[in-house]
Amino acid sequence: MQDQDRRDRHDPEIHDSGDAGGCFWSEEKAFDGLPGVRSAVSGFVGGHTAHPTYEQVVRGGTGHMEAVRVTFDPTVVSYRALADRYWRTIDPTDPQGQFCDHGPSYRTAIFATADQRADAVASRDAAMRTLRKTFTTPVVGAQRFWPAGAEHQDYARRHPARYEAYRIGCRRSERLRAIWGDAAVG
Repeated sequence: MQDQDRRDRHDPEIHDSGDAGGCFWSEEKAFDGLPGVRSAVSGFVGGHTAHPTYEQVVRGGTGHMEAVRVTFDPTVVSYRALADRYWRTIDPTDPQGQFCDHGPSYRTAIFATADQRADAVASRDAAMRTLRKTFTTPVVGAQRFWPAGAEHQDYARRHPARYEAYRIGCRRSERLRAIWGDAAVG
């Protein structure tokens, strides 16, 4: 994604990937701690308002989606492996949102740089062949990422009981297993 953290901007060995997968807490949890992943940051992408707040985005009108910026070391984990994992964290056939979260801010997309686009499309096409379905989740160009407030970062780790109540209440894991079987993530 554009606008990498300053500490990584000068390190040619560190890259960013970005995706919108409905609830950013769930996407962050799906990538945080993976070998080669340096960070997974919850935030917003795809809109027209600078420095949006969570309240502005979920109220609507900013055009943003909840998203996660994953900073990774490509000598440990490839962009393609991250893209392959992403599909298994979402229902890529739902154009309205994810699980119990619906509306414009919960739509899904992969935000790929020009260098990542071919891998992102190949990953999507392979996942579509696996499910034998057409996906509504697009692969689009990388866009400006705005980090969400500190209260949204590392939410699943900092508030495990609240996150589990959300995940179970939304039937997220149950629905992912119905779609992806044993390959589901989340």
